[in-house]
Amino acid sequence: MALATPRVFSGIQPSGELHIGNFLGAVQAWVEIQHRYESYFCVVDYHAITVPYVPPELRSRTHEMAISLLAAGIDPSVATLFVQSAVPEHTELAWIFNTITPLGELERQTQFKDKAQRQESVPAGLLNYPVLQAADILLYRADSVPVGEDQVQHLELTREIARRWNARFTPDTPFFPEPKALLTPARRIMGLDGQAKMSKSLGNTVGLLESPDEVWAKLRPAVTDPKRVRRTDPGTPEVCNIYHLHKAFNPESTVEMVAGQCRTAGWGCLDCKKVLFEGMERSLAPMRARAADIRSRPGHVEAVLGDGAATARRIARDTLRDVKEIMGLAPDAGLRPRAVK
Repeated sequence: MALATPRVFSGIQPSGELHIGNFLGAVQAWVEIQHRYESYFCVVDYHAITVPYVPPELRSRTHEMAISLLAAGIDPSVATLFVQSAVPEHTELAWIFNTITPLGELERQTQFKDKAQRQESVPAGLLNYPVLQAADILLYRADSVPVGEDQVQHLELTREIARRWNARFTPDTPFFPEPKALLTPARRIMGLDGQAKMSKSLGNTVGLLESPDEVWAKLRPAVTDPKRVRRTDPGTPEVCNIYHLHKAFNPESTVEMVAGQCRTAGWGCLDCKKVLFEGMERSLAPMRARAADIRSRPGHVEAVLGDGAATARRIARDTLRDVKEIMGLAPDAGLRPRAVK
């Protein structure tokens, strides 16, 4: 039962303000995709509570993430933007999928093994995290999920869950699609320390909405080519983290000029960073302006998320109604009470 219009789903953790790693790695592609697909973008706050957190901070981070997504270019007139916990069908479908997902499959998930090793007491939510991810996607019967090449394997469990459910309950006419990876030009963005992927927990990020002064204060001491100890030392741009950021924020002609100046020591690293800063400002300044406009309109974010949740829940209710009917479960309205005589 294929959908008439191609549909995509993707989610993002409520980490607060987006940083440029989030933007370049995922959200930039979402902004383009929303005009070609029926798009559902979700702030996945249920996923965020598998680790200790402070409730008011979670609510604040969720709100800030929504502002960042809107400022980055997610358009609620063409895409559906909502918060996961506002659509309870996500967790209801996740429980259903838990009943058909083998324990061994979950225990073999790389992320679970990595995170479980770092925790003294492992919550069941961490084990079942990928089942909820599958429910997130399949609740909207999305046939594509935007991912980079390094994330394709993460979709396989979702595809396996869809395949397993279909085989058991709708073998002749599969109900759930097996979602395909919609490959995006997502990059693995290194942090300003040049040592690890850009991450707020490592403090090596540049916030999407930070002021120009804050951005420059972070760029100025950022790690570059380790062989350029003195300004006159020639460099190798391919090993320089700053050079790769030029590719994201500057035109090809500027990138080529940067590479030449690095190799010949025509520029020092500070000169290179100044040119990067100018390129970043061309992208970030309009986003800061949009964020300021959003903040100036009380209730705007709540209205967008409320409308998005209402749209998402209409799809979610239809999916769950059909799933319950197929599985022999009680309908949404529940069992009607027997009339009292």
